[in-house]
Amino acid sequence: MRGNSTRRLTASTAVTDLVCPHPHPLNRKHTYICFLPARCKVLITNTLGLEPLARSCLHIHTLFGELVYGLRRGNGDRNNIINMLTSQVGARLLVITILTMAASGIKLECGDGICLIDAGSPPPPDQARYDHYRIYNVQFDNQEQIELFQKLEDQSDSLTFIGHAREIGQKLSILVAAHRVSDFADLLKTYKLKHRVLTYNFQEKIDRNMGEVLPESIDATQYDWQHFFHLKTIYGWMDVMAKMYPDLWTVLDMGKSTQGHAIKGIKLASKPDNKAIFIASGIHAREWIAPATATYIINELLTSQDAGVQKLANNFNWIIFPCVNPDGYKYTFEHDRMWRKNRQLFGTCRGVDLNRNYPDHWNSTGSSSDPTRYDFAGPSAGSELETQCLLQFIRSNVQKEQIKTYIALHSYSQMLMFPYGYTKERVSNYDDLQEFGKKAAAAIKAESGRDYVSGSLYETIYPSSGGSMDWAHEEAGIPSAYTFELRGPPDSQDLFILPAVEIQPTASEAFTAIRTIVEAADEKGYYD
Repeated sequence: MRGNSTRRLTASTAVTDLVCPHPHPLNRKHTYICFLPARCKVLITNTLGLEPLARSCLHIHTLFGELVYGLRRGNGDRNNIINMLTSQVGARLLVITILTMAASGIKLECGDGICLIDAGSPPPPDQARYDHYRIYNVQFDNQEQIELFQKLEDQSDSLTFIGHAREIGQKLSILVAAHRVSDFADLLKTYKLKHRVLTYNFQEKIDRNMGEVLPESIDATQYDWQHFFHLKTIYGWMDVMAKMYPDLWTVLDMGKSTQGHAIKGIKLASKPDNKAIFIASGIHAREWIAPATATYIINELLTSQDAGVQKLANNFNWIIFPCVNPDGYKYTFEHDRMWRKNRQLFGTCRGVDLNRNYPDHWNSTGSSSDPTRYDFAGPSAGSELETQCLLQFIRSNVQKEQIKTYIALHSYSQMLMFPYGYTKERVSNYDDLQEFGKKAAAAIKAESGRDYVSGSLYETIYPSSGGSMDWAHEEAGIPSAYTFELRGPPDSQDLFILPAVEIQPTASEAFTAIRTIVEAADEKGYYD
């Protein structure tokens, strides 16, 4: 507490630590002040919930002040006694107040001779929390275990399955609510499931992640790839860049979401007759790394001095929508970091998994008809406004803009996947897509050492139907179509809560993979 240092006080702070060595001017407009020893002043910020405490402090000040004033007209011994009394008793009374506030979570800081007491801002309303939730990674060694966990997923809303129990040898991550940890651990022991605990308190990761978000009010010119950003900031950055590059950049509006938010994207076009690459990201709200990667790719195409990147920017047009689920994305910032779906209302619950809602073998496998499930396919194929916006945009532009490649950005698992998702049958150009994917995975390995797997979605991650990639390939006729699952690995301890320090390397890997796929497809005449 010397000099200009500032530190937080807690309930364990010693009484002697509260003696402030220097006076400090009083700001009467916003604070209350309490003199206890003559050399100690405590400023109590007049914020929510502090009015009664401030009055108590002023009462203590008045009481001791009057006592001192009356007795100091006596001899020096009495002055010494009163000084001691005010220093010892008064300080203890203040300490009771301060430590009570500290134990209640009220922020206390000391420095420059003052102790500041501040209740801080009220927490966000209706904020979901995951305190002491654990992530388990389990392995299925027999059919009994698989059937047990299939039943468990159907019956419990306290377990978040990252995938479905399907086959022997499979490893599956499950987020377990704190009040179910003991039951779940007993189940693992009883049925002899091999497992690891990846995380013991998931909320710690969320708190760290939310601390990496810059305020919504930030100037859009400060956009970077060391932080995560609100939807408003992403859109503001897109508008700023459009003014900087008016000859290359066009801001697109695909339409409105369920809750009325714009679904905005950009078109980078050097030549009107170029073939086009279409990239969609953020269809699953909690996968923040996907929109961050999309904006990184946009920035690289505009600003990179690398000759290979400049060639891609000049020889192809790029249509990129960073966030095709704006309602869900906003919700993850404001209410529930782990939200996945859109925000459509269905009686007592909300949300459709937009990547199960496309009219291609809709709701035939790897999806649900239950609105409470994370992979709810919706009431009908193409039912959601967000889906309809993308369907209409592609249908209207696939020929006009000559869209030849479709990329959907997701996380996590480090996979580069192509159609199909709904069946193990192979697309007609399976060998080409596999070749392009393997080359892209090798390019990532050479760049960062990370291992990515390539294959059809069905054989690589799990069966799923109604996905945007399958629809883009089958109905829209886009020959080169991929879904990327970005960092981390399948047994990631972070799940979808990737730290901000991973943004730049993850986005660079994704762009390297896209470059490799486009260049390999170009060599085989996909853009002729």
